[in-house]
Order: sequence, then structure tokens, then C-alpha cells
Amino acid sequence: MKVAENIIESIAVIEVEGNIDSKTAPEFEKAALASIKNQGQVIIDLSKVEFLSSAGLRVLLMIYRQIKVQSGKVVLVGVSEEIQEVMSNTGFINFFIIVGTIEEGIQTLKS
Repeated sequence: MKVAENIIESIAVIEVEGNIDSKTAPEFEKAALASIKNQGQVIIDLSKVEFLSSAGLRVLLMIYRQIKVQSGKVVLVGVSEEIQEVMSNTGFINFFIIVGTIEEGIQTLKS
């Protein structure tokens, strides 16, 4: 798994590549928490993630809660149908805005 962090138009953008499971979730958590520090708006690009375990869902929820405390928003980008289905079944999908591209995510957060 790879995690890349950028700031685009003052929005934290976290790009993840690979599976997020019990082995890789701690690495994802560490990188994500570092990049959302002092951020009110976050985009997480999951377009290169094929598998998201319950450990990965837990990290997403943790990010959501940290941003929510700051009255911010979290946008997920490129979420596969399979991952959306898991998120829907667990109720996690209600916490996030889901869009197709990073550009859409930026527009959503700017509006």
C-alpha cells in the first residue's frame, strides 16, 4: 500500500494505492492523521484501492470524526462499487460525500 499526501487549494488530499486491511490500516492511519492535522476539509482518493477491510473502515471513521469536530467535510473519490456496497451495508456511506474525481471533490468542498 502507498499513501501520498498533497495540499490542493488548501484542501488535504490523501491518495491511497493498494489494499487497506488489518496489516496496512495502521500505516494508512498514521499517514492520514498526519496530513489532516489542522485541516478542515479532506479528500481521500480511493480510486486505486480494490479492498477495504473493517480496519480500513475504522480509519475512515476516525478521520471523519476528527474533521467533523472542526466542522469540516470529508470527500471520498473513486470508491469502487464493491467498497460502496460494504460502506452502505455498514451505514458508513452516510458520513461521506462520494464523487468520481479529485476535481469534483475540490468543487464540492469549495461550494
